[in-house]
Amino acid sequence: MKEAAIPRTRAPINAYRIGQAVIGVLFTAFFLWRLYNVLFVQAVYGADTWLRFLISGLIIGAVYAVIAIGYTLVYGILFMINFAHGEVMMLGAFAGYFTFEALNAWVVDPAGELTFLNAYPVLSIILAFLAGILVSTTMGILLERIAYRPLRGAPRLVPLISAIGASIFLQNTAQALFGPGRRTYVNPSILTRNAGVTLVVNNRDVIITYTGIFTFILCILLLIGLYILVKKSRFGRAMRAVAENKQTAALMGIDVDGVISRTFAISGALAGAAGVMWGIHNGIIYHYVGFIPGLKAFTSAVLGGIGNIPGAMLGGMFLGIVESLGPAALGLNFQLKDVIAFSILVLVLIFRPSGILGEVLSEEKV
Repeated sequence: MKEAAIPRTRAPINAYRIGQAVIGVLFTAFFLWRLYNVLFVQAVYGADTWLRFLISGLIIGAVYAVIAIGYTLVYGILFMINFAHGEVMMLGAFAGYFTFEALNAWVVDPAGELTFLNAYPVLSIILAFLAGILVSTTMGILLERIAYRPLRGAPRLVPLISAIGASIFLQNTAQALFGPGRRTYVNPSILTRNAGVTLVVNNRDVIITYTGIFTFILCILLLIGLYILVKKSRFGRAMRAVAENKQTAALMGIDVDGVISRTFAISGALAGAAGVMWGIHNGIIYHYVGFIPGLKAFTSAVLGGIGNIPGAMLGGMFLGIVESLGPAALGLNFQLKDVIAFSILVLVLIFRPSGILGEVLSEEKV
């Protein structure tokens, strides 16, 4: 007897995947059309302008990457987003500002013309960074102790609400203490804004500012140093163990609360350094200065892969470049750069929620 033929069944059509593909095709077509129109039809910008955009994007992207590392470290340990991280950066920026102001008011020569800030510029920069890092590190530890540790066993939404409340509290506290007005950084003479190395491109001058060079190099050094700390040091191994499984790490003799507290301290130190760099390069700070960079750094972390340190670095650089080149490439108003940045966040969440390099997952989260 012949065996009955087993009927073949077709795989069900995945409407969500089809919708993703359609949106991706339409978005790509629109992007290519706008890019062609700007580059070849209108030809609005020359090579020198595109180079300026690229340099600006690399600098701001490096700062985003440093801030994004703070989000990634905390998420890797506690699986929560520290939305007060931008305000920690803001406090570091204010600490650097007041340090420069104090040193600029300290006259060190009999004639009363030379201040400590310009007489000892390197030492002044070091002192400003130490002040910013100290204030932000302290605030990071306090946030963990006051706003997050009591909620350690609560549902994941509860610490998130606490983080948003801490962000609003720090913004209003800074406004009450420092006022709502904008303040301008007074840089040492060696980091004068709008001065730098001049390149001639397309018969026009392109200035790579000293503040930009300093910010980019310092950001890269911080990122490399943190990566070595996490991957090679004893404390880095403890961090990875706690991120993998807190209970098992505690049984192995690791002080889980101590590791979490020091992780917040490192996150705060990076935010403080980023805040001082932001003030030195951009020049303007106020009580709200950390909010938008904080959100964009969060976007960078998601873009690269939340919990993934190299991913946060890549995401920050990528977002900075896209934010700088995007409005020009698409022929849009430059005030829409924030729209482009957050549109990237939406697209990443739709097409690749795990990020470019993938989200780092522990067994506990899986």
